[in-house]
Amino acid sequence: MTLHTVEPAQQTAAKVAGVSSIIAMAIVVFANYGLLNPLIVPGNTAETARNIVAHERALRIAVTCFLIYSASVVVLLAALYVILKPVNRGLALVAALFRLVFALLWLLTALNLLGALRLLGSASYLQVFEPERLQALSRLGLASNFDDYYVGLPFFALASTVCSYLWLKSKYIPKGLAAFGVISSAWCVLCAFVFLIFPGFGKPVDPYWFDSPMAIFELVLSVWLLFKGLKPGSSCRASVSDAGSDSSPSHRDGLQFPD
Repeated sequence: MTLHTVEPAQQTAAKVAGVSSIIAMAIVVFANYGLLNPLIVPGNTAETARNIVAHERALRIAVTCFLIYSASVVVLLAALYVILKPVNRGLALVAALFRLVFALLWLLTALNLLGALRLLGSASYLQVFEPERLQALSRLGLASNFDDYYVGLPFFALASTVCSYLWLKSKYIPKGLAAFGVISSAWCVLCAFVFLIFPGFGKPVDPYWFDSPMAIFELVLSVWLLFKGLKPGSSCRASVSDAGSDSSPSHRDGLQFPD
């Protein structure tokens, strides 16, 4: 059985991963539900446009929050790579790249918001369009954020699935938590792809149920990493090492340590 010890750099990376993940979650929830969603009036583009113009600062803060969120995800993926690289370097890299794609799509969301705001501005080149058309185009920019998220969600879920498998293999965190991560993340991958192919899938299965179990896993994992850290894969290695210290140099050279 392969044993995975924990290096000091991995413990530090665990703390960084916990902090960055919690910050990212808090920021994106605040930006979406505290700043952006109150501006949108379903079925009324004119009222939505007036809200955006009247609360331009709130929308710009939301843009800034999305940028911070993307940066936090980059920090998170780097920390996770440091932790999980000893388990399987290739899979850890794949998971990091999947999560990077998801982070980049949040930059596109920020650009959509700025584009929607620009369409409602007073620039001279906008005067050739009717106000109603500009309002509709602005609303279309906001609606694009929905597509950005669900295009990025499979990448996020795939990253979480791979990382959860590595967590399970490494025994750095409780086995039950890692298993829940594999199941919830794989469920999100399935739902995300089915939803992209069959949009009506969002009626029998509420889209909130696509990623909510995975989000719970990510939150619990973040808290665990922050306060508990990583646990060694086994205590057997320490006992073998101690036994080897009592042997002669020639005997120590002959010991076969697990990778």
